[in-house]
Amino acid sequence: MSSAFFIPSVNLMGAGCLADAVNQIKSSGFKRSLIVTDAVLSQIGVVGKIQTLLKEAGLEVVVYDQTKPNPTTENVKDGLALLQQSACDCVISLGGGSPHDCAKGIALLATNGGHIADYEGVDQSGKPQLPLIAINTTAGTASEMTRFCIITDEARHIKMAIVDKHVTPLMSVNDPELMLGKPASLTAATGMDALTHAIEAYVSTAATPVTDALAIKAIELIHQNLRTAVHQGDNLTARENMANAQFMAGMAFNNASLGYVHAIAHQLGGFYDLPHGVCNAVLLPHVQQFNAHVSAERLSDVAKAMGVDISGLNTAEQAAQAALDAIRQLSQDVNIPAGLSDLGVKASDFDLLAENALEDACGLTNPRPATHGQIVDILVAAM
Repeated sequence: MSSAFFIPSVNLMGAGCLADAVNQIKSSGFKRSLIVTDAVLSQIGVVGKIQTLLKEAGLEVVVYDQTKPNPTTENVKDGLALLQQSACDCVISLGGGSPHDCAKGIALLATNGGHIADYEGVDQSGKPQLPLIAINTTAGTASEMTRFCIITDEARHIKMAIVDKHVTPLMSVNDPELMLGKPASLTAATGMDALTHAIEAYVSTAATPVTDALAIKAIELIHQNLRTAVHQGDNLTARENMANAQFMAGMAFNNASLGYVHAIAHQLGGFYDLPHGVCNAVLLPHVQQFNAHVSAERLSDVAKAMGVDISGLNTAEQAAQAALDAIRQLSQDVNIPAGLSDLGVKASDFDLLAENALEDACGLTNPRPATHGQIVDILVAAM
């Protein structure tokens, strides 16, 4: 069976690589860039630092820093207007998944036109987006290197999944020095997001030997480093290992896609404006419990990657349960909320959430198809 492997053409990794990124941006010949970021990074001076480096390299810079934690269609519209008004020839996203996704939406519309909702689904665009350089400041979403773009449609109260080869950034930058000192809650949520990417990619119906290797190594690194990164935010080794782990998990799901964890989490985020990584973390063991009926062998591998000794277990089903226990323990150790009820989710909304989840493109590669009622059952179990 044939398969494709999508990844940015240039990926800079490791402490201090930001300087290399600036040099490469300078050599690319761009004249004026729109930086897409958020208000927090502006307030703490990170945006100013990047602006200074780019200006010293001879690049004019315009900043859009109003990206919401769950970027919206309005964010994309406003950012695009600023880009066009300023005649920018490239986009630089700075932050975590939210600025990266917002920037992808802006860059895609800059060359393809229309409304961002026109591109919901798989490969709906006709042209490559405006060149995008993604500078990452968190270890989790891997949006800096994927063909996935998640935008909240405020009118429908859903998150749109745009999966399109044309939103793949030109360059990704993962400098762990930019990740030092991030809040423990953000580190935990993004780290569990990365774990979800790796596990969903590993059990996906579109998994390949290449994505399998990436996913398992990512799971190992997250198991070994996430607790330290959360509780010792200035530990550069843990931050660098988490940056590598989330990147490998990104390579895995960028090509094997995801499953019902993300399909449901997108609805929770769009409907209640909840943190994506936290929703994934809460849902992950419950969706994999549903998948264990067909994915026990694969979940056994997940257990081993998470440091579980399964040699004394008699069946793959028992090993799969050990994997679920390890996932729950990691979530507890990094202080993820215990259930959806802690996040304000209401059972009265389950029918609509399930209906929308079944329309989400991320569910197409889940290893076990679900009915509307089974999605509702997963939500009930996750409460």
